[in-house]
Amino acid sequence: MAQIQPRKPRRRAVRYGVPVAVAGVAAATVGLVPALASSGDPDLPEITAEELVAKVAASDVDQLSGTVRVKTDLGLPSLPGGSGGGSGGSGADDGAEGKAGQPDASPGKKLSELASGEHLLRFAADGPDRQRVSIMEDAAEYSMVHSGRDLWAYDSGSNAAWHAEAPEDAGPAGKHGGSPGPDAVTPQKAAKQLLKNLDSSTSVAVDGTAKVAGRDAYQLVVKPKGANHSTIESVRIAVDADKGLPLRFTVDPKKGGDPAIDVAYTKVDFGKPDASSFTFRPPKDAKVTEAKPHRKADGDRRAPNGRGGLPGLELLGGSAGDWGKVATFDSGMPGGPGGGKSGDDERADELLDNFTDKVKGDFGTGRVFSTRLVNALMTEDGQVYVGAVTKEGLVKAADEHVAAE
Repeated sequence: MAQIQPRKPRRRAVRYGVPVAVAGVAAATVGLVPALASSGDPDLPEITAEELVAKVAASDVDQLSGTVRVKTDLGLPSLPGGSGGGSGGSGADDGAEGKAGQPDASPGKKLSELASGEHLLRFAADGPDRQRVSIMEDAAEYSMVHSGRDLWAYDSGSNAAWHAEAPEDAGPAGKHGGSPGPDAVTPQKAAKQLLKNLDSSTSVAVDGTAKVAGRDAYQLVVKPKGANHSTIESVRIAVDADKGLPLRFTVDPKKGGDPAIDVAYTKVDFGKPDASSFTFRPPKDAKVTEAKPHRKADGDRRAPNGRGGLPGLELLGGSAGDWGKVATFDSGMPGGPGGGKSGDDERADELLDNFTDKVKGDFGTGRVFSTRLVNALMTEDGQVYVGAVTKEGLVKAADEHVAAE
């Protein structure tokens, strides 16, 4: 299959349209059937999957604004402190210096709340060093503003602000305390993570056309193929037919039902946003927390929190070609689920039997907590294995982890 080289972007292009390695598409199973419009869908020129991925890679959109709807149902339990005016928590995941019980406006905590339910956001970008996202809530607004080396977050509900400054040598789009940027919950960011490593474990095809945010779009479908432990049936990306920008990103689980992740533009404008969108100063009476420089220790096994992308996407493997990815961390609970019980062992086991499955392997014994997409295994020594993989996949990952130690 001949490779199709993407056209060169303009010098200052942000390339929100996913800078994937197009050469990787040749290693994937690429559907060469052209896109055909269904009744009511736009009638667009024929295009192959390889050409469409190349179009996404060559996209040079560097200015846009719009409204994004995020709907997520990963099957995860409700997050502690996951609703309300941004109070509670220490903000430790974002290097915050706040004290326990104080209002927390850190991006990591706020974006984790998007891992369930439906949310409406406003997003704007003007190049790689100016971005803004605002999460609209019933009685408040949470905003993240990136301008040069500065990243600000502000929760109007609690009048709390959070600030991080990237190191001088990090560049304008450098890391801010290890925190996600304002584009973390956009379709283009999610598509970038997924398409960065296409390989032979993945099939890619064009499946018709669609209208998204009033724009004509092609539908790109990415699926794991062959024998695998993934719980994902497919990922569908609606790509703007003119701009090559991903406009919608959905993840469908093998168990069926509504998409586990559905993030889409409902409105989009490719004009230059107003410069005032990227200017922020906290109110004089706001509680401001300064983030500490982010230093991730070697061997850090904390649970993935969506840092750098859509919450939950890291649990789904992060990229095509990594469908069986399993995250591992220490729960700090020796004895596993129900560890440390005394005379209530039998009753506790009966309770656990109602919502977990007992499993055994080279790692010992443990219990699997199953949801419609994301599953987790906790072993008797307190290790946790979590990912969008089957129960068998988790047991295999735990056995391999023990064998490698």
